Amino acid sequence: MNETITAAAIQMDAQVGDVAGNLVRAERLVREAFRRGADWVMLPEFFTSPVGYHYALRHVALPPDGAATRLLCDLAREYRGVVGGSFITAENGDATNRFVLAGPDGVLGQHDKDQPTMWENAYYVGGHDDGLIETPLGTVGSAVCWELVRTRTVRRLRGRANVIVGGSCWWTMPQSPLLHALSKRMDVQNREIMRTTPARFARLVGAPLIHAAHCGSFECETPGVPFLPYRSHYLGEAQIVAADGTLLARRLLEEGEGVILARVTLGSGPASDVLPERFWIPDLPLWARALWTQQNAHGVREYERVKAAGGFSWQQAGWDRVHAACESRRGEPRG
Repeated sequence: MNETITAAAIQMDAQVGDVAGNLVRAERLVREAFRRGADWVMLPEFFTSPVGYHYALRHVALPPDGAATRLLCDLAREYRGVVGGSFITAENGDATNRFVLAGPDGVLGQHDKDQPTMWENAYYVGGHDDGLIETPLGTVGSAVCWELVRTRTVRRLRGRANVIVGGSCWWTMPQSPLLHALSKRMDVQNREIMRTTPARFARLVGAPLIHAAHCGSFECETPGVPFLPYRSHYLGEAQIVAADGTLLARRLLEEGEGVILARVTLGSGPASDVLPERFWIPDLPLWARALWTQQNAHGVREYERVKAAGGFSWQQAGWDRVHAACESRRGEPRG
């Protein structure tokens, strides 16, 4: 008989670059989820700082055993549950987007996202692990954001995991008065892809999915066009989905920050959808594929430029200050 858990997925309205404040916000939301009866709680991708093409992202990485990992472990130990989320971490001269899953006795395992998405390339490099994490309740598969729309992710997890955990930081087109009609149509397409991705991925892998998300607005630069502001928002869509794609819980962008919960039966079964013979799972619009290509290349060049200018020692330099700020703000009320 398969184990059943109460799962929670968190939707955050986090602020770009505010690592200390976002950790306080994450702690409050995780505590809320556990107090409402959750056994497993997932935070979104980049829960320490959502991403944009912004100078602040050069200074958000934490050590692998730093404040973010310690927060996950502390909460998992206190509530005797499981907590996970991803954040940018730096070690050995490079930064990665690392998903960490913690249990009552410490870190259960981790997964480095296989490939940065668009402007994310300016802030970290991809990893090479299989994303499988062994837990007392069986093997867990980790996948974050656009890993959920690539066929190779399905191939590495299908038939091997009894639940998929992760989250997204999925933004949309800039809200430009000059391009209103075009950006609105693109936004509708992008939001539909985001909405349908968790259920489709669960059906393709044959395992339930706990998907956390970001919501809220942000402003940054436009890659390659520094004089043009990029004003946009994250798409939300925290979802908990059964292995057959049944939507068990969902939080819309318009509902803002909060926690969703659902009872989830763990277990790996046969896929109920056919995996396409291509790189992408959905048929991405031409504009999305064009931006993927252009911004990937731009971001890689920017990452190499920053690395050549002194590596990633700056990631460690502010650690004591960030840690002190996190500790001083723990327990503060936050709207």
